[in-house]
Amino acid sequence: MKQINWGMIGCGNVTEKKSAPAFNKVPHSHLLAVTNRTPEKAKSYAERFGVPRWYSTAEELIADSEVNAIYIATPPDSHLAYTLQAADAGKPVYVEKPMARTYQECLQMIEACQKAKVPLFVAYYRRYLPKFLKVKQLLEQKAIGEPRFVSICLTSPPKKGDTNKENLPWRVIPEIAGGGHFYDLAPHQLDILDFFFGKIVKAEGFSTNQAHLYPAEDLVTGAFAFESGVLGCGVWCFTTSEKGIKDEILIEGSQGNIRFATFDGEPVMLDNENGRQFFAEETPENIQLYLIQAIVNELLGREKCLSTGISGARTNWVLEQLNKRI
Repeated sequence: MKQINWGMIGCGNVTEKKSAPAFNKVPHSHLLAVTNRTPEKAKSYAERFGVPRWYSTAEELIADSEVNAIYIATPPDSHLAYTLQAADAGKPVYVEKPMARTYQECLQMIEACQKAKVPLFVAYYRRYLPKFLKVKQLLEQKAIGEPRFVSICLTSPPKKGDTNKENLPWRVIPEIAGGGHFYDLAPHQLDILDFFFGKIVKAEGFSTNQAHLYPAEDLVTGAFAFESGVLGCGVWCFTTSEKGIKDEILIEGSQGNIRFATFDGEPVMLDNENGRQFFAEETPENIQLYLIQAIVNELLGREKCLSTGISGARTNWVLEQLNKRI
C-alpha cells in the first residue's frame, strides 16, 4: 500500500476526538468513508467532519474499492461480524476495544484475518502514549530494581445513565458489551501490563453485582501471574461513593515503586533510593494518533505495530478468567 484509505464503521462519541481526526493527521492516511446503523447519523457525521463518502450499510462501505482498510468503532457485539466481512474482502482491520465480547469471538477474528492474510489491530493505544512508555523505560532502566508485584485499583460511583433502568447504556449490557464497566475500562489496564511484563498465563477472580443497577457485574476482584514471574492483583468497583474514587496502578520492585493512573493526566510517580520523582508526559489531542501512526507504518511496510489481534485476544482471556460470577 502507498495510501491508506480508511472506511469507518460506527460514528459514536469515541470517534469524534479520540480516533477519526487522527486518520487525516498521519501521512499517507485518509478517512475516506463512514457508515452507521442509522444512515442519517452517517450523513451528518460526514458533513460535519468533511468525510468524502458515507454509506447506509457496512456492506456498502466494505465493498468500496477505494477503501483499503477498515476501522470498526461499534459496540463489541458486532466486532466479530464486521471483522469477518472485512477479512473476506481482503482488507486490514482496526477494531475498538475490547476486541470482542468473548475470547472465542477473538479467536474467530484472528483465524479469519490469518486465513485472508490481512493484519488485525486493536485500539489499545496506551502502548504508544508517552506516559506509559515512560513507565516502560523506567522498568527497563531498573529504576525500581526487579519488579515484584503489581496491583490495580479502579473504583468510582455509578456513572451517568447507570441508574436509568428503562434506558441503560450499552456498556452495562453483557449481550452487547461482553460485561459491564469492567469490560470497558479494565482492558486498558490489563493490556498495558501485558506490554510491560509479557502475557498473563494464569488468572483467577470473582465478580458480583452488589447494587443491582444493571445486569452486568459491578465489582470484580482477582489475581494473576505473568510469564515473566511478576504477580498481580486487582479490584474494580463501580458503585462506591464519591470519596471512594481511585485510579491507581502500583508496581512494586526490589528497590522502589512506580505509581500511575490509567485514565487521567496525573504524572507518573517514581519512589526509589534517589527520592521521589514525577514525570509529566503530554497526551496528543487525538489520543489514538500514535497507535494509528504505527498501524499505517505497518500497512506501508515500515514497522510492526505492537497492538494486534493476538495481544488483544490475550486481554479478553484474562477478562473472562477474572469475571467469574459468584
